Amino acid sequence: MRKLPLLFGLLGPGILVAATGVGAGDLVTASLAGSRLGLALLWAAWVGSVLKWYLNEGIARWQMATETTLLEGWVEKLGRWVQWLFIAYLAVWSLFVAGAIMSAIGVATVGLFGLEDHPSATALGKIFGNVFSLVGIVLVLVGGFRVFEVVMSACIGVMFIAVVSTSLLLPETDWSGIARGLIPGQIPEFSGVGLKWLIGVLGGVGGTVTLLSYGYWIRERGRRGEAGLRACRIDLTVGYAMTAIFGIAMMIVASRIELPNDTKGTRVLVQLAKELESLFTGGRLVFLIGAWGAIFSSLLGVWQSVPYLFADFLSLCRGQKPEERRAIDFDRTKAYRIYLLAIGIVPAPLIWFYSLADVQLAYTTLGAASMPLLALTLLLLNTRKTFVGERYRNNWATNVILVLTLAAFLFFGGYQIWEKLKGSS
Repeated sequence: MRKLPLLFGLLGPGILVAATGVGAGDLVTASLAGSRLGLALLWAAWVGSVLKWYLNEGIARWQMATETTLLEGWVEKLGRWVQWLFIAYLAVWSLFVAGAIMSAIGVATVGLFGLEDHPSATALGKIFGNVFSLVGIVLVLVGGFRVFEVVMSACIGVMFIAVVSTSLLLPETDWSGIARGLIPGQIPEFSGVGLKWLIGVLGGVGGTVTLLSYGYWIRERGRRGEAGLRACRIDLTVGYAMTAIFGIAMMIVASRIELPNDTKGTRVLVQLAKELESLFTGGRLVFLIGAWGAIFSSLLGVWQSVPYLFADFLSLCRGQKPEERRAIDFDRTKAYRIYLLAIGIVPAPLIWFYSLADVQLAYTTLGAASMPLLALTLLLLNTRKTFVGERYRNNWATNVILVLTLAAFLFFGGYQIWEKLKGSS
């Protein structure tokens, strides 16, 4: 086990996976939901975080019980066909997610420097996107896991403090409205606008495919057995509590601003920041710093974590035994480095030839498909005593939550995909 920064001594992996999942799309969704519907959907942020907690806890429980990653479990228990289906999905997902993150960090950087009205703002955004992609590659490739955690801790701290502080500094806060909004059940205009934003907020918090990365981060910590599972439950609770608070704060901030109906993409954040300046001095800068930190932490988290999955895939293709794979430092393998370079360089043309909205449509569609699959496989694998043993089996409450998650994401994901495709036609 490697010596790691004291700040992340216990809580690191949970905070990392939660922060990696808070990307540009989630910031935009929370902002627009707050602006369009006020405080009514605050509850969706914490409910979504609870659902993701159960998914991640299931991944950890499988790994503590079997000492294998979930990807290994899929292959060994469900068949080798799964790994080929997964790697095809991962390649397409990586292409569009990386392209969207690069576009987002470029737009956020342009806004942070106050260049959004510059004649070359669009080109500058694309250049910044490519530059910070390369910065992410260097930090991961040269610094390794230790530097990754240090930089991530800084970005997470900045994004959390800046956005939560912004929500607390707003004048004349409607605390009674916030209290009502935290109670589940309110869905304004269920059949239309309200359902659309509920889907976005509920499904957006906490990540999609990046949930699988949690298993590799807890491997870095050397967690095993029941003691390891207890540590995982603690850090996931802290990580997803932060995610819920962050999402709620974003909607509180946006609820005070009426954004134009044609505001789209990451430019929502820049427009929101401009409006905040009229509410309190420094509001624009504080908010944009937090938003930039959130997007860059998502970039760095994806760049560092997703290559683990490819490296694990190749080790499975080679037929290496579980004990051999446990001895591998995946982030030091050639496969890991090749995929890191690919994810940071290959998607670059997307941000020059396609709009951010088009790229977001593609990765939203792909992301919506991953959640029901994950819930279903955790139901199949973690309910079998022959697979995980009696102590690590799902209890009835976990099974209920996973079934509800499966049903919710199938319905909401299908609805979201339909709306996106209908809107793009």
